[in-house]
Amino acid sequence: MSIDGHTLNIPDAALAAIPRPVVAHAADFAAGYHITPHDHIHAQLIHGSQGVMQVRAGEGSWVVPPERGLWVPAGIEHEIVMRGRVAMRTLYIQADALPAMPAHCAVVAVGPLLQALIERAVAAPPVYDEQGPDGRIFAVILDELKLLPTIPLHLPTGRDRRLRRVTAALEAAPGDGRPLEAWAREAGASPRTLARLFLRETGMTFGAWRQQARLLHALIGLAEGQAVTALALDLGYASPSAFIQAFKRAFGTTPSRYFRAG
Repeated sequence: MSIDGHTLNIPDAALAAIPRPVVAHAADFAAGYHITPHDHIHAQLIHGSQGVMQVRAGEGSWVVPPERGLWVPAGIEHEIVMRGRVAMRTLYIQADALPAMPAHCAVVAVGPLLQALIERAVAAPPVYDEQGPDGRIFAVILDELKLLPTIPLHLPTGRDRRLRRVTAALEAAPGDGRPLEAWAREAGASPRTLARLFLRETGMTFGAWRQQARLLHALIGLAEGQAVTALALDLGYASPSAFIQAFKRAFGTTPSRYFRAG
């Protein structure tokens, strides 16, 4: 399957046949495009030089804006939804090329140098000369990947059915301001049990998890062109200024400047 002249995913048989530690791939997608659940024999760095992606896997969901990438280990089934038009740049990496990378999905920072290297890499032939300029580009990419800091853009969902009933509802409507006690009744658990489930299975309190859900939805809304005031109200903040302050504490800049800064 292809879009804009690009293959959506490189089949594993094709990946296995390319005798290189890293394979770079580019594809452009329209807003709303959905890449259905799949996995690969190689690990991936999924990066968008333009647009925001929402990636779901068994561990939860991740929001991937520009200047960020998602590390996906080999064999992890995942799906991707494009929030706005996306220029995706993917690196497929053999396991032995980066053995120290995380065994779980993680959002990482992709700075200007790595962005430029990736753009150069996707223009190289799949079977590039490892001793020539292209080979040196890919070698520097591997060095840079070892140094990438992780970014907290993950929303864990947990496994307990009572917890997942609450997290699924809040993911669909993060502006729902009902307290923990009300959600506990809906889940069929005591407030103490639900609070303990959030801490044990997501590593967050109920309040921190809902705040994270709201902020990640804010990134998606901003990417889709929604106004800051409308987002603030939809996400349950008391005022636009309260939303802006929460966003700035989490991301270091205001909503209106976030993508411009990227």
